[in-house]
Amino acid sequence: MYHAHFRGTHYEAGFRWGSLLLKHKNIILENIPFEITQERIDYALSCLPIYEKYYHEIMEEIQGLADGQQCDVRILQAVLFSMYSMPPSCNCSCFAFTTEHEILLGRNSDFLTEIERLNQNVVYKLTDGVYSFTGNTTAFVEIEDGVNEHGLAVGLTSVYPNQCKPGFNAGMIVRYLLEKCKNVSEAVSCLYQLPIASAQTLTLADAMGTITVIECNAEQIKVEKTLNNNLSFVCATNTFHFPEMIGYNNDKIDNWFAEERYQTLYSAFIRKNGGFNLPFAEKLLSGDYGFLCQYDRSTGKDTVWSVIYDMKRHKIYRSEGNPGRHKFKEDTRFQF
Repeated sequence: MYHAHFRGTHYEAGFRWGSLLLKHKNIILENIPFEITQERIDYALSCLPIYEKYYHEIMEEIQGLADGQQCDVRILQAVLFSMYSMPPSCNCSCFAFTTEHEILLGRNSDFLTEIERLNQNVVYKLTDGVYSFTGNTTAFVEIEDGVNEHGLAVGLTSVYPNQCKPGFNAGMIVRYLLEKCKNVSEAVSCLYQLPIASAQTLTLADAMGTITVIECNAEQIKVEKTLNNNLSFVCATNTFHFPEMIGYNNDKIDNWFAEERYQTLYSAFIRKNGGFNLPFAEKLLSGDYGFLCQYDRSTGKDTVWSVIYDMKRHKIYRSEGNPGRHKFKEDTRFQF
């Protein structure tokens, strides 16, 4: 797993990273796990006005990255804007819980073993008016889970989309919320203002103990009704469970045992009956309560990292690999 720090403006951060990679003969566009088709290029063009209107900073970072890599920015945009909106997509498990003594968000990232060496843990401390954050990603620029300086933590699980409209995809949504929002309430309000392209769940927790799960796509946004402290846990995998969203699920695709993973999470919380703490979170993510990360690596699938954000104690624990085989270690590089 790469560890990278980004400073300066969005453009400067992108340019420095792109230049550094090029210096070491690391060409981003040679490591994309899908074909960059004309369909993706055309789709990215349709998204440009939306990102320019709502998130001009990310446009500047992508331009800086392209300049640093000495490549066509349109191709980078095609990769980034179509990700999650057009398969393949990540297959992950996420939960959050809050008690009198605990506020934790945990997430397993399940993806392709062939590119796990490229996975990134990042720390962004930018100077052009956004919040600092740390996070993890199987991609670049986009973020799949993270926590910001105010103690807002967000994790995504992608859901197979049934259509492809211009707008923000899952990885861009997570990054936007971390850079722009202080807490769950702000993040929920913010999400309703953004045109959404992909289908996903978003699990959120903040330092005040508010937790929620959001299921959303290009047509609807549904928020867990209990947006207050009296909800002790939420969980999500790569399938919708809210009644209004179930009809968008596609049971004809391989979602990497999404329903089995969901039942593992939900059942573990019910059986534990409120005794939620850090050791419980680690064991749950490690598969001690049922199937969650026990993939057959020979199929090219595995849990490629696992992370726990502890908002009560302001700590981060990460397993850089499958948590069933790699221990969680505290990461002290980002203070929040």
